[in-house]
Amino acid sequence: MEGYDAIGSDEGKLGHVVEVDGDFVIVEEGHLRKKRYAIPTAFAHADDGEQVVRLTVSKSLVEDSPALKGGELDRRAVAEHYGLAEGYTAPETEGYGELTPDDPAISAEQEGLRAGVEPAAQQRVASRQGQETGVRGRQIIPPDSHDPL
Repeated sequence: MEGYDAIGSDEGKLGHVVEVDGDFVIVEEGHLRKKRYAIPTAFAHADDGEQVVRLTVSKSLVEDSPALKGGELDRRAVAEHYGLAEGYTAPETEGYGELTPDDPAISAEQEGLRAGVEPAAQQRVASRQGQETGVRGRQIIPPDSHDPL
């Protein structure tokens, strides 16, 4: 595979294969300002008859991937770019969404209390009891003139 030309799914020529590093094909592009890109072998298929490596990803996707710097391959960054990295684990909570005091998650009600907003449950109680809830303005529906007060 080394020395073969690399061609993207959009028929754009990327450069040539300089090495195979485990699960990655390393492609070098450019003449004076050379850049090296790692492409997972899952997206590379060698055609020995034509001496090319056909990719199932586009040239622009490869060019947007993290370039190798100093010959170092950041396997995690490349895998994330191509959507092959494992997902991050969610922070632990107790039970089904129950928050603990040291839990970094915060509920909408707690956030509202921090911002000084009265919780919805207290607003409903206040409106049922006929108390002022802090909402000011004119009455939207005019009173019925036939309704004895």
